[in-house]
Amino acid sequence: LTCTPPSVRTFCVNNYQVLVSLERHRSPWIPFQQPPCQSDKMAVSTVPDVVFKCRVRDDSIKPNPFKWLDVTTKDLFAGKKVIVFALPGAFTPTCSSNHLPRYEELYGEFQSLGVSDIICLSVNDAFVMYNWGLKIGSKNVKLLGDGNGEFTRKMGMLVDKSNLGFGMRTWRYSMLVDDCKITKMFAEPGFADNAGGDPFECSDADTMLAFLKGTTSAGVAQPKAFEG
Repeated sequence: LTCTPPSVRTFCVNNYQVLVSLERHRSPWIPFQQPPCQSDKMAVSTVPDVVFKCRVRDDSIKPNPFKWLDVTTKDLFAGKKVIVFALPGAFTPTCSSNHLPRYEELYGEFQSLGVSDIICLSVNDAFVMYNWGLKIGSKNVKLLGDGNGEFTRKMGMLVDKSNLGFGMRTWRYSMLVDDCKITKMFAEPGFADNAGGDPFECSDADTMLAFLKGTTSAGVAQPKAFEG
């Protein structure tokens, strides 16, 4: 990962670019390194061990054909190459107009490069994520609710967005996970509690796709129309 310009003060966490303010949220197992990033000496970390509370369809159940299912980190990542992109909230502008739709749009290209699954993660409950997926028309990307924020907290990416009335949410980022090991991460700049903005510069689908292809991204795609 290419670090931000010198004007932006960052640390590199396992060669992943995050701001200094991440330190008080970080999981104890994440070591800090001073910049610059050195990709040839990247320390590989694994995704946190978490049980997600999911809703799955079961047509034998009437009248509401859904039931609870515990899904573990290993269920999601073991033996597979998976992309995760995390975003602040379902139904919100950037998440709905660009972040999720673009990963859905490029799903076939990611699959052709050996990616088994693409997971959209947010600190929302399973009901919210399900209905947001219906609203967006997402058929391929898996929407995963981190309702308690446990995965996000253990990733060191939990932030307070009380300034927006959101409470605790995930900072926006994307990562490539290979058999539970994090091999690449793109974290948006400006990591902070109650941040004044919502940067969307490097966790987008085109940046991740360019990384997998070994090319340079042309930049974040144009958003779709959104009202709300």
